[in-house]
Amino acid sequence: MAATSSQNAITLKGSTEIVSEFFWYGINSILYQRGIYPPEDFTRVQQYGLTLLVSSDDALKNYLNEVLSHVKKWLLSMTVKKLVVVIKDIDTNEVMERWQFDVECDKTVLEESKPREKSVKDINKEICSVIRQITASVTFLPLLESACAFDLLVYTDKDVEVPSSWGEDGPHFIANSEEVRLRSFSTSIHKLDTMVAYKKTD
Repeated sequence: MAATSSQNAITLKGSTEIVSEFFWYGINSILYQRGIYPPEDFTRVQQYGLTLLVSSDDALKNYLNEVLSHVKKWLLSMTVKKLVVVIKDIDTNEVMERWQFDVECDKTVLEESKPREKSVKDINKEICSVIRQITASVTFLPLLESACAFDLLVYTDKDVEVPSSWGEDGPHFIANSEEVRLRSFSTSIHKLDTMVAYKKTD
């Protein structure tokens, strides 16, 4: 029995790994689905029982790794509130889409000595549903007709130390937007809610 119970034991560190990994695959999926980078820049990988596409562009991988290494620290210290992927028109700088991942941290875990109980299989099943929805979003999101770039925004508690190379930025809300809530998942320590806002087409 010991083997199965350890697979169901979720620690803060383990939860942090799960959420960071989800961000990596989730952001890559958004960039692929929305055509921000050419499809030939992506390679297929198996994860969560799905075939996912991740970028093979070194500059992009380095950028994502750098941002997510800080996000990981903030997940561990429970000081991160949300991560936002902003998609903007390169020529006009207009925000076309805003993918928001709200993070709820159950800070009571810091006072507990034993891990939480939730099977990794169940967590992966929930993550799989979110990724499937990101993939299916192309069916309702308007076509991005111009070349677009993306920015990552990370919201943390006020007193968190942020790398000096990072700038302060506005929330990049979209005027006159439609919003679609996607599924959420929970590790029993971190809960993530996902939504996408996009510009209404006339």
